[in-house]
Amino acid sequence: MNPEVLASVLADIDQRNSKDPQQVEHHSKTLGAAQLYGVRMNERLAAFCHSPSFALIIATRAQHIERWHLARSAYPMDRPGYHRWRTDLAKHHAQVTAKILSEHKLEASLIDEVSSLLKKENLKSNPNTQILEDVACLVFLEFYLADFASKHDEEKLISIIQKTWRKMSESGHQAALTITFDPQIETLIKKALKV
Repeated sequence: MNPEVLASVLADIDQRNSKDPQQVEHHSKTLGAAQLYGVRMNERLAAFCHSPSFALIIATRAQHIERWHLARSAYPMDRPGYHRWRTDLAKHHAQVTAKILSEHKLEASLIDEVSSLLKKENLKSNPNTQILEDVACLVFLEFYLADFASKHDEEKLISIIQKTWRKMSESGHQAALTITFDPQIETLIKKALKV
């Protein structure tokens, strides 16, 4: 895949995500929340992985593509309901992204690889799946944990941080420790990790 085709694919992902009903301000621009998330994911990927594959770049950008189509509230508000929602989201992201890649007439092997990454298949055996997981965790910790902190008690937040940490590789842990956090969040993280 040449860089022009990649740029066009990423633009198509952004275009879909720009329709997110949740709009946010970023650098004096209004973006869909999923669109901003995708940009942050690719920026973090570039800092975390020096030579990512095209499939990994695309999957990272499409991690939350059209996420609003499957509302959490449409599923039971318990652990099984949460896991079913996450599984259905991953399938949805993979299907929407596969359609975009097909429209660009990209090879089936690339489409299959991107779909597998988005569904987090072979997490323990595919290094790219782990990189995608690390990047998602790093973006959550850096940009979204503070919002969670305003909505949950300390016990819940510590549990969320610990679960996030368990999903990450050692390289992910090292990258997380370089993030500059708000002092309140940093205290929470230290409690969660007992450091």
